[in-house]
Amino acid sequence: MKNIPEVKLGIVAVSRDCFPIDLSISRREAIVKAYGEGIYECPVTVENEKDALKALEDVKAAGVNALVVFLGNFGPETPETLLCQKFDGPVMYVAAAEGDGDLINGRGDAYCGMLNCSYNLGMRHLKAYIPEYPVGTAEEIVDMIHDFIPVARGILGVKNLKIITFGPRPQDFFACNAPIKGLYELGVEIEENSELDLLVAYKAHANDPRIEEVCADMAAEMGEGRYYPDLLKRMAQFELTLLDWAEQHKGAREYVVFADKCWPAFPEAFGFEPCYVNSRLASRGIPVACEVDIYGALSEYIGSCVSADAVTLLDINNSVPKYIYDEDIKGKFNYDIKDTFMGFHCGNTPSCKMCETCAVKYQLIQHRLLEPAGSEPDFTRGTLEGDIAASDITFYRLQCDSEGNLRSYIAQGEVLPVATRSFGGIGIFAIPEMGRFYRHVLIQKRYPHHGAVAFGHYGKALYEVFKYLGVQDISYNQPKNLPYATENPWG
Repeated sequence: MKNIPEVKLGIVAVSRDCFPIDLSISRREAIVKAYGEGIYECPVTVENEKDALKALEDVKAAGVNALVVFLGNFGPETPETLLCQKFDGPVMYVAAAEGDGDLINGRGDAYCGMLNCSYNLGMRHLKAYIPEYPVGTAEEIVDMIHDFIPVARGILGVKNLKIITFGPRPQDFFACNAPIKGLYELGVEIEENSELDLLVAYKAHANDPRIEEVCADMAAEMGEGRYYPDLLKRMAQFELTLLDWAEQHKGAREYVVFADKCWPAFPEAFGFEPCYVNSRLASRGIPVACEVDIYGALSEYIGSCVSADAVTLLDINNSVPKYIYDEDIKGKFNYDIKDTFMGFHCGNTPSCKMCETCAVKYQLIQHRLLEPAGSEPDFTRGTLEGDIAASDITFYRLQCDSEGNLRSYIAQGEVLPVATRSFGGIGIFAIPEMGRFYRHVLIQKRYPHHGAVAFGHYGKALYEVFKYLGVQDISYNQPKNLPYATENPWG
């Protein structure tokens, strides 16, 4: 995946000048040894402000973009927080646990120092990642650093992201519209374009010599009998259009995602539905959100960074019929029917996350709406349809509400290995206490119908990313013994 950051870790030890500097150095060396390859060890141990500047110069020269600040002893409050203030990237703070047997000359008091470090970060209004329990042995701190890596990827990605849009949201899809004020608060750039801009660019790629190569790749991905041969050139032309636009318009940013208007005018104007092409870009870390869902695109991208894997965007779409629940779920999986729902979109989920029987098909709803009754599908073809493969998942979203406030939700669950008997890219999802979460988070806090899906349990890292970004309201699917503020105590 080329559209997500590569984290280059560095570690800087700090030392209070009234504590032995050797304590911080030896404890830092133990961490680096336990970590192994992949972390840069800054030779400057920071005791004062000038040391902090030297350390920053050193890690910058080494290409470090995510910094671990290690309190090997109590630590100097001002210099250690200057590291965060002046470092251009995410910063993590951890502290050494005691344990080398000498509590006279070998006691570092980093447990105490972390309190003052946090206090000083707050005084300077600085953002930093501090683990749930930030004090540990070398091996424990290595585990904390591994937890920091996906968080750092998410922060670096957002910081260097441009969202490119084409067209306004479709009529009656106000849920996909949200103030872009929140994007600028996060440091995300946005470029808004007309659908005509996209159509002009698409036509300019009509005879692109790369089309045949892309067609061959599409055919190899899907396999014979699972695509429309006459549609490949059109779809390949569109894929190259988007990729070239991303490269030519990223400007000062490193990473690009799209939020495109995909109906109702798109299929007739372009001659196909864009869903399959969108799915291919998502598999490479370039999500293309449906229906000009800007915050959906942003959410997907954060998930790509955190998981280093393909993601998707789905409608929180329909309840699971009781007959399917009774036949295939009840007694086989530990879920109530209200814990289940179907996540659906026309066909934008990457094939690597679908069952093997998935195929390029046509959009049934658009066919009803746009093509003559009883006719064979023509320009409404181009969706990637089939059941989504069984997997652990995290359903989540970052959103800006109508008042301009950023908020988010995260819920972990799974896609069940149960046939949907339906159309589109669709799966049966199960999330513990989904019924209550649906009412008291999704409905109560007025979230739109789109949710991002990461394929694995990434709630811990996503929570830390949202927290680092300054999101105050992070909701989750609370257990029964923890009622929501709006939940009626009498049921």
